Amino acid sequence: MTVIEDRPQMEAEGFERIAAAAEREDVRLEFIHGELGVKAVPDGDHDEIIIWVMEHCMQQRPDLRLYSERGLEVETYRTGHARPDGTLAPRHTFSAQGEWASADQVLMVVEVTSYDFDTDTDKRDRDEKPRAYAETGIPVYLLVDRTLGEVVVHSSPESRGVYAHLDRYAFGAEVRVPEPVGVVLDTEPLKGWVR
Repeated sequence: MTVIEDRPQMEAEGFERIAAAAEREDVRLEFIHGELGVKAVPDGDHDEIIIWVMEHCMQQRPDLRLYSERGLEVETYRTGHARPDGTLAPRHTFSAQGEWASADQVLMVVEVTSYDFDTDTDKRDRDEKPRAYAETGIPVYLLVDRTLGEVVVHSSPESRGVYAHLDRYAFGAEVRVPEPVGVVLDTEPLKGWVR
């Protein structure tokens, strides 16, 4: 019987060399579950949504900061690298760290879906990233899904790469993000940032 190994496309060091050489203004590279991915650069509404999350977090949790596009080391069984749209952590968490930082102190990651249907954004934001973030032990993954008009809160990561709790809220609902984040999001403004 032939055994086929589940091997990554490349090692993390190879990804880092490619990412450094391929810096462009319109895309960002990620390395999740051993596969190279391309992430579209955000549009203006995307930026407004990240600022909206940031404002809620800073008002309710002034001890935390929402870092934009912070490079994180993700996954437990393979070395991976992701750039969440937002990374919530205690202030000064990333001081003196390089481009790819440990996710040990991260409380929440935030992703906002893009409208770039030519890439695999949909698969990454709804499947691959939740699995990688859960495997890494990040307590909360917040997905603002502009396509479906909902906010999805993934919480309570389990060792097998899933979040035990998944709550969906239509835009306009009040979203209670569980501890250790402990903020409430009024999602009414999100209705103005969808196409």
